[in-house]
Amino acid sequence: MEFKQKPAYKGYRAYEYLEPGKDFKDFDWADWDWAGRHVVELNGEQEAMAREIFAKHPYISLHDHPTFYPRDMSSVDHIFDSMRQGRAVCGYEALSWSNLDCVFDNMLDGVNIISSPGGWKWIDIIHDLGMRLCDIAHQDFLVHCKTVDDIFAAKKAGKIAWVACIEGAACIENEVDRIDILYGLGVRQLGVTYSESNALGNGMKEDSDGGLTKFGQACVERMNKVGMLLDVSHCGQKTAYDAVMYSKKPIIMSHVGAKGVWDIKRMASDEVLKAVGAKGGVVGIESAPHTTMSKTKMTHDLDSVMEHFEYVKNLVGIDHVGFGVDCLYGDHVGVHHAFAAALSTAESASGPQYEEVPYVWGLENPTESSWNIVRWLVKHGYSEEDIAKVIGGNAIRVLKEVWA
Repeated sequence: MEFKQKPAYKGYRAYEYLEPGKDFKDFDWADWDWAGRHVVELNGEQEAMAREIFAKHPYISLHDHPTFYPRDMSSVDHIFDSMRQGRAVCGYEALSWSNLDCVFDNMLDGVNIISSPGGWKWIDIIHDLGMRLCDIAHQDFLVHCKTVDDIFAAKKAGKIAWVACIEGAACIENEVDRIDILYGLGVRQLGVTYSESNALGNGMKEDSDGGLTKFGQACVERMNKVGMLLDVSHCGQKTAYDAVMYSKKPIIMSHVGAKGVWDIKRMASDEVLKAVGAKGGVVGIESAPHTTMSKTKMTHDLDSVMEHFEYVKNLVGIDHVGFGVDCLYGDHVGVHHAFAAALSTAESASGPQYEEVPYVWGLENPTESSWNIVRWLVKHGYSEEDIAKVIGGNAIRVLKEVWA
C-alpha cells in the first residue's frame, strides 16, 4: 500500500496562530502512529478495488476523538494537567494521511476536566467547543460540517468535514433549551447519556435501568425538532430502547458492539440493535481498547471488531450498520488507565477474563482505521455497493432525514 496525503492539507498545526510557551502551555505529544502503521495486505486486484472505493464513495467515521495525548503516559498528574488546559490538539496532519471525508469528533467529553474532576460541566463543554472552533477557523483543511452537503463538498475538495459532537447530555442539566444552544453553536450530535445516569435517563454502567425519563422524552422531542442527531451508545439498555422508540426520527448508536459476541455492559443487546435498525437508524461498530473483543481469539484486534460488524450486519441488515471506531492519537490503553473512574472502564468492561493488549492492531487511530476497514471488507469479498453503504452511505441516509 502506498501512503498518500490529502492534497488540500497545507501543513497547518493546531493553534499555529499562537506562540507555544507564551500564549499557552505546550506538551510533548505522542506521534500519531506511535504503535506503527499496520496495514491489511491485499493483492493487486484488491488494491485497485480499494482505491476506487476511496475515490468514489464518502467515508464517514461516526465517532472519533482525533486529538493528541501526551507521549509520556506514566504520570497521571501529567496527563490530567494536559487535559485541564482545555486546549485539545487536533491531529490535522494525521488526518491528512487518512481516507476519511467526514469525522464525528466527540472532543474531550469524558476527559473534559477543565474545572472539575467529575467532568461534563456546561461551562467546560462550551470552553472545549469554542476553543476547537477558534482553531478550526484559522485553517482550511477541516470544514465545520452542519449539513450533508458539507460532506460532499469536503470530499470533492480533498478536505474533511468535521462534525462537532457531545457524547453525553449531562451538561444540559435540566435545561431543554441548551439543546438549541448547542445546535446554534454547530453541534450536530448529542448522546442521551454517557456511562453515568443524568436527568434524561440511565447510563450503561448502572446496575438497574429505569429507562428514559419525562425530561428525557422532552429532550428527544427537542432534538427531533431542531435536527440534532441522537446517540444512545452509552445508555443503559432500557434507556436506549426507550429513546429509539420515542424518537420520531432515526437515531444512531455511534460506537458500540454486540452482546451476542462479547457480553459486557458496554455492548448492546439484540433487542436494542434490532430496534435501531427497525426505526431506520445505524449502528456504528467501535474499536476502543477492550470493548469489541470476541471469544474466537480472546483478544482485541481488527478481526474481533469485524466479528461484531458481521454479527450486527446479519442481525439488522447491511443498510443499518457503519463504523464509529472511537479512536484517538496516542496511547488509548494508557488513557483508559488514567481515566478509569471518569470513563467507567471497569464497570463497562467487566465480563470474561482476557489478556490486555497494548493497542488494537489495525485500528489504533482514526487514520489507521480508515485504511484497514475498507481493506478488510475488500479482502473478505464484500461488494463495492455494500462497502459504500457501511463506510458512509447508510449514515448519509440518516443524516438527510435528521439534519434536514
